[in-house]
Amino acid sequence: MNSLKKILWALFILLVGIFIGSEIIIGMFKKNSAAVSYRPSRSTANKVEALISAIDRKYVDIVDMDSIIDRALPTILEELDPHSAYYPAEETQVSNDELHGSFSGIGIQFTVQEDTVRVNSVIRGGPSEKVGILAGDRIVLIDDSVFAGKGINSNEIVKHLKGPKGTTVKVGIKRADEPGIIDFSIVRGDIPVKSVDAAYMISDNIGYILINKFGETTYAEMMTGLAELSSKGMKKLIVDLRGNSGGYLGAAIQMANEFLPKNDLIVYTQGAHSPIAKQYANGYGHYASIPLVVMIDESSASASEIFTGAIQDNDRGTVVGRRSFGKGLVQEPIDFADGSSIRITIARYYTPSGRCIQKPYGESDEDYAMDIVKRYEHGEFFSADSVRQNENEVFKTKGGRTVYGGGGIMPDVFVAQDTTGFSQYYSNVIRKSLTNKFSFKYVDSHRKEMSALKTATDIENYLDRNGVLNQFYDFAAKNGVKKDNTLSAAARKQMRTALYSNIIYDALDMQDYVSFINQTDPAVRKAIEALE
Repeated sequence: MNSLKKILWALFILLVGIFIGSEIIIGMFKKNSAAVSYRPSRSTANKVEALISAIDRKYVDIVDMDSIIDRALPTILEELDPHSAYYPAEETQVSNDELHGSFSGIGIQFTVQEDTVRVNSVIRGGPSEKVGILAGDRIVLIDDSVFAGKGINSNEIVKHLKGPKGTTVKVGIKRADEPGIIDFSIVRGDIPVKSVDAAYMISDNIGYILINKFGETTYAEMMTGLAELSSKGMKKLIVDLRGNSGGYLGAAIQMANEFLPKNDLIVYTQGAHSPIAKQYANGYGHYASIPLVVMIDESSASASEIFTGAIQDNDRGTVVGRRSFGKGLVQEPIDFADGSSIRITIARYYTPSGRCIQKPYGESDEDYAMDIVKRYEHGEFFSADSVRQNENEVFKTKGGRTVYGGGGIMPDVFVAQDTTGFSQYYSNVIRKSLTNKFSFKYVDSHRKEMSALKTATDIENYLDRNGVLNQFYDFAAKNGVKKDNTLSAAARKQMRTALYSNIIYDALDMQDYVSFINQTDPAVRKAIEALE
């Protein structure tokens, strides 16, 4: 039981340190951060010793301490704030891959359709493309194990396809019009995880860039995208951060620096054990004078709000959309030898005007988790007048405009959620994933002739010529959703957009998908109007 004592004692030291907000061993995991030690009081230590002794001498069964620790850590961290959390090894790896900008794998995107692993797309230059895997292929074998039929799990497939760089995985492919199974040996390599989903000219002189996270490679990706847009005549810019849940604080600072003149404050952080630290623009930004719009919504959080707050509080650009999530807490990681980790909140961040946009927490975890739902029910998504601003936290931008803290960033131009095309028919087909199923089947059966279509406009015209929307209505009817002949023009338009965008995504890539849906997006139209 000596090992049990060591485990419990180490756990106790860790947890008590967390309760008082100490940066336990953070110095081991973050550069330029000093480790803080903590020694519990003797009376508290006696309780832990008594607990260990009782388990050692009297407990009825042999206990699995790993399991107990895994259950104890989340419970204790939940007592701190909504964003301090424990992550098992598998979740830690996935999270790190997302933010580090790459992972080791075979370079495909796939879905499980009708109990079959179907390759949606093959990443250009990746290991699968090099050996000849094609979009539309079915993976039926992985390392001689069958992956087909009922019960196949996407997570299990990912586990088998991912692996250390340089290792080999064997896959068996069933390809249309080819007899038998085709075997491939694929050497795993680095697969990029993109932060920039789209960067294109949305008009003759307005560039548009969609950023989905703030990771290690995001700044470089953004600069590459902006350089390309500049070469195409970009004079104004839309930065779309809708749905961007954040990431690294450093990435947000780097990116905001590109748009701000020298000595403009970007953000500052402060915590009980983290002295105030202010970050200023260094004056080397390449786009410090370009007319700018930043788009946000209720899913824009953390680093997205840091970037947006820096632009808004310095009166550097116009913010368009709906009120952001409201996460103003900064986490740092503590990694454990088994691959698991905790993320502990060590500071609050403040926008240049001095506001912390963290929404209230502490009364109920459920209330915090349901905040977005409550906003929707209160009508905030549909009317700016329904937004409840904290009148006790009033701040001024650099130019003297009033902004509020304590609950997200309110845009300068509010855009209500568009419900003009909503119908029960649309709700039913989406709930049954019929647009996804039809799109994949359609692209799969027309892949050869559609390979000549290079743009979203090409595909849109092709689908119109072939009456694909009516084909979908027939498909939906066969799958339990009868066509509604009373659909309004707006509802038919929304149905067409949803269907065509799925097909465009399956046939081309994310940027083509984004450019297509932006054509009918009211928020994007408002962003363009703000610049024009």
